[in-house]
Amino acid sequence: MTRTIKLSDGKVIPAIGWGNGTGGLFGNHDPAVENGIAALKAGIYHIDTAECYKTEEATAEAIKQAGVKREDIWVTTKSLSGIEKIRSNVQQRIKNLGFKPDLLLLHFPTVPKEGSTSEFWTNFEDLVYDGTLEGVSLGVSNFRPQDLEAILKVARIKPVVNQLEYHPYVLEHIQPVLDIGEKHNIVTESFGLLTPVLRHPTGGPLKPVLEKVAARLSKDTGKEIDTVTVLTLWTIQKGVVAVTSSRNPANLKKFKEIDDLPDLKPEEVKEIEQVGRQVHFRHYKSHMSKDFPDPNLPEDL
Repeated sequence: MTRTIKLSDGKVIPAIGWGNGTGGLFGNHDPAVENGIAALKAGIYHIDTAECYKTEEATAEAIKQAGVKREDIWVTTKSLSGIEKIRSNVQQRIKNLGFKPDLLLLHFPTVPKEGSTSEFWTNFEDLVYDGTLEGVSLGVSNFRPQDLEAILKVARIKPVVNQLEYHPYVLEHIQPVLDIGEKHNIVTESFGLLTPVLRHPTGGPLKPVLEKVAARLSKDTGKEIDTVTVLTLWTIQKGVVAVTSSRNPANLKKFKEIDDLPDLKPEEVKEIEQVGRQVHFRHYKSHMSKDFPDPNLPEDL
């Protein structure tokens, strides 16, 4: 079984993806190829790359060397273009990959000049209508409420996803983003989803909750289930695409095996969210708090 999430344009995206933009892979072709092959051989048929990762060519090479069919793999890439160079930039994305991606994102709303996000989106859409991006889904990344509202005012093609840092410790902050997404059927894609487990200094109040659920799942399935698996399952059950950047073949195999695990109980999903909302802890700060203030919450309890 492969867990999937349906997008507003009718496409179906694998709920678990592998991203080749972190863990020392930035611009490193050979490791990105090697790790991409490992992800594909583990059965993760969804690769997330980007212009700024400098791993688009490595993505194509990994697919080729893994011996899998291009049509079986979901590929996302991201553009850093301004309005004036959008056509040549998109053509370069396609050239680097050797094919059209399934999904193309505007990587940051701050890339177009201030106040021109809506104009950029119109130009983005034009590339779909003139055939350059025919068949390609459009989306955004790291968009705040005001950024989404700017493009939705003019959108002929609504973004199908918004990729951003998503986990229980940022829920209170990004709730307005999630509300707009729900209203306009924009799926959330998560990066940094394991931050509460891997980056929070103590694990915070979520740690005992995740451990409790992991113990329950381990007992019920007869398999050793850890808190990483629980948090990933929770993410997917929230209707969010989970993008991991692990380079460990054993961990990649474990991520794929999540597809075959039973769902968390509704009360477990609810408890993880409620406890997470007591804390605000963000790893990828970037621009997300600019003109979109953080909530008045502690980083730990």
